[in-house]
Amino acid sequence: MGKPVAGGPSRGWPTVRVIAPAAGIGGYPGRRAGGHTVLMGAQKTIPPLIHQTWKDADLPPAWQKWAESWRLHHPGWGYRLWTDADNRAFLQDHYPWFLPVYDGYPEPIMRADAIRYFLLDHFGGLYVDLDFECLKPVSGLLDGRELVLGCEPEVHTRLLLARQRGFARIVGNAFIASRPGHPLWGHVHRRLVGAHKLPGTLDTTGPFFLTRAVDSAPEPESITVVGPEALYPEVSPYATELFGPQEADYDRAYAVHHWSGSWACDTATAPRGSAGRRLPFWASQELQPIADGLLNLEAQRRRWAAGAPAPTVSCLMVTKDRSATARRAIRCFTAQTYPNLELVVLEDGTDDVLERHIRELGDPRIRHHRLPPERRTLGELRNEAVDRATGAYVCQWDDDDLYDPERVETQMAAILALGADACFLARERLWWPARRKLAVSCARVWEGSMVCAKDRLPRYPAERRGEDTPVAEGLVRGCRVVSVDAPALYTYVCHGNNTFDESHFAEHFEVATQVWAEPGPYAEQLLAMATRLPLEPGDIAHAETVETAADAARTDERNPRPVAEPAVAPASERPPVLVLTPLKDAAAFLPGYLDRLRTLDYPREAISLGLLEGDSRDETPELLRQVLPGLEAEFRRVTLVHRDFGLQLAGPRWEQGVQRRRRSVLAKVRNHLLARALADEEWVLWLDVDVTGYPADLVQRLLGARKDIVVPHCATAPGGPTYDLNTFVLKPGAGTLDWDRWLRDGILQPPRGFGRTYLEELRGRGRGLVRVDSVGGTALLVRAELHRDGLTFPSFPYRQFIETEGLAAMALDMGTACWALPDLEVVHPHHGAPRPEPATLAVTHSE
Repeated sequence: MGKPVAGGPSRGWPTVRVIAPAAGIGGYPGRRAGGHTVLMGAQKTIPPLIHQTWKDADLPPAWQKWAESWRLHHPGWGYRLWTDADNRAFLQDHYPWFLPVYDGYPEPIMRADAIRYFLLDHFGGLYVDLDFECLKPVSGLLDGRELVLGCEPEVHTRLLLARQRGFARIVGNAFIASRPGHPLWGHVHRRLVGAHKLPGTLDTTGPFFLTRAVDSAPEPESITVVGPEALYPEVSPYATELFGPQEADYDRAYAVHHWSGSWACDTATAPRGSAGRRLPFWASQELQPIADGLLNLEAQRRRWAAGAPAPTVSCLMVTKDRSATARRAIRCFTAQTYPNLELVVLEDGTDDVLERHIRELGDPRIRHHRLPPERRTLGELRNEAVDRATGAYVCQWDDDDLYDPERVETQMAAILALGADACFLARERLWWPARRKLAVSCARVWEGSMVCAKDRLPRYPAERRGEDTPVAEGLVRGCRVVSVDAPALYTYVCHGNNTFDESHFAEHFEVATQVWAEPGPYAEQLLAMATRLPLEPGDIAHAETVETAADAARTDERNPRPVAEPAVAPASERPPVLVLTPLKDAAAFLPGYLDRLRTLDYPREAISLGLLEGDSRDETPELLRQVLPGLEAEFRRVTLVHRDFGLQLAGPRWEQGVQRRRRSVLAKVRNHLLARALADEEWVLWLDVDVTGYPADLVQRLLGARKDIVVPHCATAPGGPTYDLNTFVLKPGAGTLDWDRWLRDGILQPPRGFGRTYLEELRGRGRGLVRVDSVGGTALLVRAELHRDGLTFPSFPYRQFIETEGLAAMALDMGTACWALPDLEVVHPHHGAPRPEPATLAVTHSE
């Protein structure tokens, strides 16, 4: 194999010539914005340009030599390393119509995949991933051809994910050479829009996506797909683990792919950091709620970049003769994005394997302390580790769990933004490799996820297990604490040698909010984990194996039982749905609202959107004008209505004295929007702009209820109390209560719980559907035919109800009952809490 040479000057771009507009070119998929195209040399040839991309200009050391190999073997070619900032600016200038999709991708790797399809369309040239090494010049491979791609090794088609899709070949996207303006790219751009909400990078932007695009491409005679011997002579470590070593013929190869961070991956390189993430949080002071909303990690990063202090965090690992798992936890530490860290490793075992490994690493941030094996309790050892910490903050770093690179950075951002003493994760990822199961836990204070100011940390009790529970309870009772809902930051691993036995994990899986136990979904989730965590090829290969009878017999009765909830509507049943949202002073929430809409995995071509803006005193109207063209390109149909209703409240919106006026206007807003926006859609989904979270399959699960009117459970936080109290079930005997005392301005306004049961009391009982006596409008699905038949939101007292409660009463009079799904949650935080610093947090409010 050829050896790349380090060093060498970075070459600039050749002259770019802009020519006149080409036929069919404009600003939509398959057309270059601005009415012009850019050519490098002759139109039918591949220009001598090399494109690579990374998050910034600092390449990982393992990749620098591979990147240099391309310049070494192509001395006369232009070369450019595109950073994440470059990529977005390029799209803004040349393909602005794609930005809503690009910015909406949940994973950075999706943006890295997508950008290559636009660079090659615009400039042409050669795109290669950074883990691709050049062995000899590729000119002979590209001469006389318009577009060249390569097949991955044949053995990759035998992997589970490829078998499930029936691929006879997999076209790699790590090496692509193209002339500018090849018709494949317009086809690819259109398919990117259609695929952008598919579940997983492989099908959304990666090799599986490209394989389908090439197989359906226009002008296939102009596309050359070479065999794996030319570009992909090596088989991935993942496939090697399953099928054994495969002989590689480097003499015939122009280049070799090293499979770092690919779908058939090892995990030797650090993943890209996320961009633009907003994470739900809620904070309390001595058990009293004080704030909730969305944590803006980017805002805190900007503050650190501008010189704001980043206090040192001491990660504390207590371990004993578990060098294999501890080494993985150390790899998670070295991948952390937070700048000021130390790792204190306290070991009271007998072997020195881990100690030697730490010495070999030579990382001055990692300090190993060996204690004599004196049978100290785990609580005593944790106290010893705290005493040896030098940081202002301490972070529990268990030796057998896995941590996302952004874990400490995210939790410290939350602490600093809220002025909190400690941060916990509200949910964690659960992994049981032996059972081939993954899950997202229920919401609670997860003790092991603690990051805390050292001077506020209580001493651990001298217990051998469960020692961290009283510590966490003490912090929540006596301090300002913030919880962040980001389960992927912490992976709690059941490996058979945990402090707690397997029944402890089985109980967690029973109450998990999401479980992946089938081979296909489990393998896909594990592959996604492998892009950010130090999994071994054997971990992923294990997911590919078929469960044996012995495995099945080992499954006990404590395995999670399916929740008795209606099935998701099948893919063949995707009726058009109209999403309707009233807007007032919504500038702070509109970007997040649109981002969340894009997380829905319901087909975009089946979603219409209706927005009514009125009485705003902020930038909402201007923001709507800016995003309207992109929305019209994304969704089935978009209706934007402006109408002022003259509602401006001087005091809090929840005061009883303003309820009739406020809700009367809101009813008129809903009815006006409905009349203007409803066309041929079969369903109407009312959705508040300041809802902060819901599952991607929200629409399917609501439709799967097979009811004409149905609501999810709107809670203040995942697993938290009910937010939308307009959805309720009357308690037994409610008819005997004195309701008249709570009648004001013609509508009932009783205190919370008076004669009413809320969905928080009905969740988790295995009852998928419950009939309710009233509904709220935070998220509300109504069969459109009911609206056409006259079902509206009363703007006047109707049976002593108004607006959404009045709609439920009117529906019952029309012969239609209302239903709810207590275990299907949407999140709408409480409002009116003290607002944290706006540069860092987006705390929601409602009007």
